Amino acid sequence: MIRRTTVAKGFALAAVLSLGLTACGSSDGGSGDSTDGGGGGSAEPLKIGTILPVTGTLAFLGPPEIAGVGLAIQDINKAGGVLGNDVKVEWGDSGDSTDLSVAKSTATDLISKGVSVAIGAASSAVTLGVVDQFEEAGVMEISPANTAKDLSGYGDFFARTAPPDTVQGAAHGSLILDDGHCKVGFLVQNEAYGTGLRDVIEDTLKKDGCEAVYGGKGAGNEFAPGETNFGAQVTALLAQKPDAISIVAFEETVAIVNELVAQGWDFKGDTYFVDGNLSNYGDKFDKGTLDGVQGTLPGAQADDAFREQLNTWYADNENGKLEDYSYSAESYDATVLAALAAVKGEATDGETISKNIRAVSGADGGTEVTSFADGVKALEAGEDIHYVGKSGIGPLNESNDPTSAFIGIYKYGADNTYTYQKQIEGKIEE
Repeated sequence: MIRRTTVAKGFALAAVLSLGLTACGSSDGGSGDSTDGGGGGSAEPLKIGTILPVTGTLAFLGPPEIAGVGLAIQDINKAGGVLGNDVKVEWGDSGDSTDLSVAKSTATDLISKGVSVAIGAASSAVTLGVVDQFEEAGVMEISPANTAKDLSGYGDFFARTAPPDTVQGAAHGSLILDDGHCKVGFLVQNEAYGTGLRDVIEDTLKKDGCEAVYGGKGAGNEFAPGETNFGAQVTALLAQKPDAISIVAFEETVAIVNELVAQGWDFKGDTYFVDGNLSNYGDKFDKGTLDGVQGTLPGAQADDAFREQLNTWYADNENGKLEDYSYSAESYDATVLAALAAVKGEATDGETISKNIRAVSGADGGTEVTSFADGVKALEAGEDIHYVGKSGIGPLNESNDPTSAFIGIYKYGADNTYTYQKQIEGKIEE
């Protein structure tokens, strides 16, 4: 049983793959082949650390991400572990960008405990605060949720299983346009994730002749992370008579929604969330408040079997119940990719994993495998592999970004919870 012991460059939309509405790198830039079989690296048991949000404005993302990592490690160890040893885990809190001391302390702690891989963070701004610290220590950081463009190609010791904002932003903007809106107001938090995603959404709107009437690039209307008073901003936004509002925020969304309600905004069909605030709000708002609100979320829809496995792991190890599954698949895949990279490189140190992660993701082609166990069998047979994981991402490119990823479209009902509507696939052009 695995228990947490530490809490502390472009885009092209492909065809819609699911329309069923439901009610509910190496240092030389190569693909990252191991050097001499990785014989010079560490053969110690692989130790993975997490830097995921247990506290802070993104804490709602913590449970599914933690479950994804925990389930992956459970599956890896059931399959015999990595290079004959069980994978070990050190759990850590990332906090959020309102207090980077939490993440920095966790990074220091994980490094001192000898982790080779850190899974996280959820917030791009948090990762930007610790990614250099991990690289200097030779720790491979793999984020299941970072989308900021600033992190594309950041360094050999950073990769992600979530797509950059060029993918979600274009899908989000297209969703707004397809609904017939052309005068859009933005409420955006002032950090890398918020402004970066807003910029791509706005660019998508402008390409179709539409505009940002409030909160656009250069207007200076962004709010500080952790803000709680939105009276003046909502008043100024509504004065521009937008026909739609896009909210790019985290937990601040609760205060934003309450202020929009107080000032008479009708949410139905005119309001859009992103991955940072796509959460099941339930009784946080009066019944029907979010009815008709839509949101975008990178990642393929988790199937029922995977959800049940996540639920079981979380109940057994955290004594809790998962409320949603955001980035659970990406967390699972990040963990499996790290383990497969260690197997391919025949060592468990961060440098070996860094040099082999692109290759096991399919950058060199190879046999498609859908589990850690099958990946090990193929590698031991001398084959190149393409791990096709739970999230449906394509192989990592030279920037250590997925070459393709699904973006899910979700819609809120009268109970203020969201349900899956459809998904589209976004591709990242080299």
